[in-house]
This record gives sequence, C-alpha cells and structure tokens, in this order.
Amino acid sequence: MWAVVGLSLVVLLVTYITHWITQWRNPKCNGVLPPGSMGWPLVGETLNAMTLSNSIDLHPFVKRRVTKYGPIFRTSLVGRPIVVSTDPEFNSHLLQQEGKLVELGFFDSFTKILNLSGEATTTGTVIHKCLRSITLNHFGAETLKEKLLPLIEKTVVETLASWSSQASVEVKHASSVMLFNFSAKHMTGYDAETSSDNLGDKFSRIMNSFLSFPVNVPGTAYHNGLQDRDKIITALRDMLEKRRMSPDTHQGDFLDQISKEKLFSEESVVYAVFGVLLASFEPISSILALAFSLLGEHPAALKELTAENEALLKNRENPNSSLTWDEYKSMTFTRQVVNETLRLGNAAPALLRRALKDIPVKGFTIPAGSTIMALTSALQLSPNTFKDPLEFNPWRWKDLDSLVISKNFMPFGRGSRQCAGAEYTRVFLATFLHVLVTKYSWKTIEAGRMVRKNMLLFGASIHIKLSEKKN
Repeated sequence: MWAVVGLSLVVLLVTYITHWITQWRNPKCNGVLPPGSMGWPLVGETLNAMTLSNSIDLHPFVKRRVTKYGPIFRTSLVGRPIVVSTDPEFNSHLLQQEGKLVELGFFDSFTKILNLSGEATTTGTVIHKCLRSITLNHFGAETLKEKLLPLIEKTVVETLASWSSQASVEVKHASSVMLFNFSAKHMTGYDAETSSDNLGDKFSRIMNSFLSFPVNVPGTAYHNGLQDRDKIITALRDMLEKRRMSPDTHQGDFLDQISKEKLFSEESVVYAVFGVLLASFEPISSILALAFSLLGEHPAALKELTAENEALLKNRENPNSSLTWDEYKSMTFTRQVVNETLRLGNAAPALLRRALKDIPVKGFTIPAGSTIMALTSALQLSPNTFKDPLEFNPWRWKDLDSLVISKNFMPFGRGSRQCAGAEYTRVFLATFLHVLVTKYSWKTIEAGRMVRKNMLLFGASIHIKLSEKKN
C-alpha cells in the first residue's frame, strides 16, 4: 500500500513540475510570443549571458540569438523571463512610451540592493520626477556652466598632478577614486581625506552584484553587495543625522535639498543619495580607462585632439585662466572623441522596462507584465548604422545624421528617463581630456584587456606612467 502511495506522490510531483516548466517556458499570451529559448528552469540562460567575452564587440550570447531568432527574442536571466530587443525603431518607440506602454523595470538583485520597493515603487513616477529635478539642479547644464566646470577642472588638475608623481597608475581604479570623491563631496560634503570610511571601494564592489542571482548566501556577489550597501547606508544615515544636529552646514547641497522634500522619508533620502552616487562615478571611470586605451592605439586621433585643445590655450588672453563654457562648446573634435568612446564603451549596455499592457511588435506580442531589455549596445555597434563599428573613428561623427544618432546612440537612455547626469558626464570627460593632452603625455606600462560581461570590464588593468610636458 505504502509503495502505491509513494508512487502516486512521485507521479503527482513529476506532473506538477512538468506543468510548471511548460507554463514557465510558454507563458500565456494573447498572440504569438517572440521566438527564443528559456534555457534551464530557474537558471534560464544566465550562465551563457554572464560568460566573459574577450572583445569589445556585442556579447556572443546576444549575437548568436539575433542570428537565430531575429532582432527581438525572449530568454530568461537570473530567474526572470526577459524579452530582448535590438531593433532601433522599436527601442526608440519604447523609450518614449514611459507611463503609457511601459514603466521602469529592474532585475530582482538591482531592485533589492537599491531598495526599490514599497514607497519607491508606489509613487515611483512622482519620486523619479522630483529626484531628476534635484539632480539636474546640481549636475545639469546651468549648474555646470555657472559653478561646476571650474571645480571639475581644478579636481582634474590636482588628480593628474598626483598621478604624475607616481611610478605607475592603474587608470580604472584611480579614475573611480577621483570621480567618486568629487561627486560625494559636492553632494554630501563627504571628504575622503578625513573620513574613516572608504566608501569609494565599497561602491565599486557593489557593481558586481547587480546582475547576480538574488540569493543571500555568504560568499556570493549578491551577499557581498548587500553587505557593502548596508555599510554605505549606515554612513549616509550618520551624515543625515549630523546635518540635523548642525543645520547650518552644507546648506543647499544635494543631501540638504533632498532631505527637505516632504515626498521623501528618511529611508528614501539615503537610498536616493546612494543611487545617484553610484551612477555618478562608476560608468564614467570605465569610459576614461577606455579612452586611454583607444587614444594610445590611435596616434592620429590623439594628435588632432591635442592640437584642438592646445589651440584653445593659445587663443586665450590669459593662458592660465580656467576652461570656460564657450570653450567647452567649441571643442568639436574633443566631443567627437567623447561620443565615440561612449559608443564603443557602452557602459550601460541595456535599459530595462516593464510592459504595462500587451505590446504588438513585428507579428509578435509581448505580454503585459513582461520585462523588456532594450539593448542599446546592439544599436551602437550595428554595422547598418556605423561603418566598421568596432573601429575607433571620432571623425565619423561629422557626417552622421542627427535623426540616425537619436535612434541609434543612447548612452544615457532616451525620453523622460534619460540620465540626468548626461551633460555632467560629457563635461567631465571633455575636461579631463583637455587637461590631459595639454599638460601631460603618458606611456603605457601594462596594456589593459577590455572584455564584456553584463557591462564593459577590464580583464587586465591599464597601467600608465604620466609625465608632465615641458614647454
């Protein structure tokens, strides 16, 4: 008898698991699902997607599936079904439908580490608009023009002077330190030289946890990310408490302004500052490291970049005066170098959205509730738009049509969710290059090896020796 009962339970269990797998691989849809494969249950195709690729090109995981299924396909990553789009027309349309067809979406690990739940999602649109407004107030074009540009140049001058005194500099890490210290000081008054907490290193480690399984087991990237996050949140809470005890300090900075918004609870304040700080330095440092590598390999581009910036100095009445906004706007080739580096770097290679309703596209239907990954990296490396897309060619930007650029070049997103720090990033990169090529030369001590995973990484660090130019 017990054998019959046991066999019946096994049959029921197998039937349930089979039914669950069938439903997971073939979700309900009022139409035809995009083609693709969901991979293994729970794991999906995550392992394939997270393998390192020793190329700056689009990850082989995506290239193989685009070849097999077309520009829109479905898969499963870190336990979540995903529809991936590399179609420029659809992506452009999608990113302009915020609040209509789609809303902001995240992987579970990203959501939990940034605490994007409860209050943050209930009033997400309102909070985003408020946070974007505050961010633009502190990092937008007007603030850059009136206040930040000379401070950025001063920071770069001091940083490069420090680098030149060292036998060797690891560019990615050193850039991260510079960028984090600048944004943290501007936003919160954090001073790396006097603080006992090395927040920059903790932030850098958190980046490894965003595309990981949200399993809180010691030793995993997700667990380590949570540990570092909690330490940073504690430090930010302490900063907020000190502000309350000394309300006259740092008046008007980012932390001060956001803490006075009635929309934000204390918990929302610290997580909002945490998120903006994270976005303010890590992607830019990867692009700076990439710029060193690309310019070192392309002497013609470095020569023209240097000539343009040295001409700015020669045309000044006072050659020792600071970089002005008009000068920044006149740096045509410098900004072409920035664009080309952003295009190849793809520091934020994809944008995630969640479908609010069924979305018909090219004969298929993306069901309501689906997570959609608009793969901007595929657009920026497409040979249909950019001739020889893996070639570093800043001159290509002279001839590209503005409409083509708007649909195929999205390093900061598009639409109402475009990154509020877009102009800040461009200005910091251009200012860094300006100071670098007018005052210094460098020798590569150890060439970096660029690789792809979920974002641009360096399999081997770029080490340089910086030397001051002699007049």
